[in-house]
Formats: sequence, C-alpha cells, structure tokens
Amino acid sequence: MSFEERNTWAFLFIAVAAYLCYVVIVLVVAGGRPLVEVDYGPIMLSTIGAAIVAGILANIVISTIWRKGAGKADQRDKEISRFGDHVGQAFVVIGAVVAMLLAIVQFDYFWIANAVYLAFVLSALLGSIAKLVAYRRGFQPW
Repeated sequence: MSFEERNTWAFLFIAVAAYLCYVVIVLVVAGGRPLVEVDYGPIMLSTIGAAIVAGILANIVISTIWRKGAGKADQRDKEISRFGDHVGQAFVVIGAVVAMLLAIVQFDYFWIANAVYLAFVLSALLGSIAKLVAYRRGFQPW
C-alpha cells in the first residue's frame, strides 16, 4: 500500500467520523427541540477544526511509521489524486446548488449550512472511494 493510499484511507475515516460526531452532538444538544434552535455554528466549526487537526496528525503518524515513500508521490499517485478530486467535486457543485436553492426559498441558515457541510463530506467520501478503487483495481488515465 502506498503512502498516498494510506493517507486516503485516513482522510476517508476522519471525514466520516467528524461528520458523524457533528450530527450526534447536534441531536443531543437539540434534545427534542427543533434543530434550527441549536447553536450549530460552534459545533460545526469545532468538528471541522478537529478533522483538520486529525488529518494533519494522521499524516504525521503515517509518515513516521511508513517512512518509505513518505511525501513522495509518483505520476500514478498524482493522476489518481486528480481523478479522485474531480469525482468528488461533483458533490461540491451539487451542494452549492442545493444551498443556493435553500437560500432562494428562504430556509433557515441551519439547513443551508448543513447542506454545504454534507456536500463537503460527500465530496470527500466519494473522492476518497474513487481514489481507493483506482489504487486497488487499477487506473487508466484518459
């Protein structure tokens, strides 16, 4: 398994774990009240910040444990990364359109922010899965 593939696995796990933590915390804080009444901003920013820190720490740990190839991406790694990023960007665009539509129909900020956050998580998830499939099944650049 290459260094980049290990980082992709870590990124996938961290993105999903952080989002699940966010959802659970918001639901617990809501405690039966309407979700739009929850002060979600600090919770969202905290989980995103924690995910960023966890990603940096995961990269450091992976670099320390598997020194061979750490920080060195070959042409195949670069093409797979580009491919995964392009696949994942679809959800960023979809999320932006959904957020725009929610704003147009004047939904609460809670739903707009959560639509954007979910889009970023789905983008990370789909992009990571595309990269991992490319690593495991092979990759044929066009």
